[in-house]
Amino acid sequence: MKTHSSFSNSQIFKFSNCFMILDSLANSSKYASLNPLFAKAFAYINATDLASLEVGKFDIDGENVRGIVSDKNGVKSEESTAKFECHNAHIDIQVCIRGKETLGWKPRGTCVAPRGEYNAEKDVLFYNDAPDMFFGMTDNQFAIFYPEDVHAPMIGEGPIKKLVIKIKI
Repeated sequence: MKTHSSFSNSQIFKFSNCFMILDSLANSSKYASLNPLFAKAFAYINATDLASLEVGKFDIDGENVRGIVSDKNGVKSEESTAKFECHNAHIDIQVCIRGKETLGWKPRGTCVAPRGEYNAEKDVLFYNDAPDMFFGMTDNQFAIFYPEDVHAPMIGEGPIKKLVIKIKI
């Protein structure tokens, strides 16, 4: 069952017992209390000129909070959903810095077709399932993906610059 509620301009989608968060960076302070490390992540995001970030990986708070910047062309839905993924050891805060990105999503609890085994070194498990929904993000919007959220990012045409903050659980 899909429901959503407005939390200012945010979108919080509820599917059974799972929540997926989509909002604007202007509202990020509302989410700092959801996890002890979210405050550090959003403080970094809000204090940084995101447009000037260079592509690469970096630590924000040691191994607890790390960042990954990418700047590349979006891919077709089929290419992204072929890597329909979730993580066991991290929460993702995915920020669209520039461009128009579409993401696929499905609650992990309803996925039935894992592809291979969980890779602990890369903290990733892939699924052959199809997303239940797709949603869009553009400049200065973010989504939060918990381990319960299987997601397919970087769908789109043209360049997409994004920041993924990995929060250690």
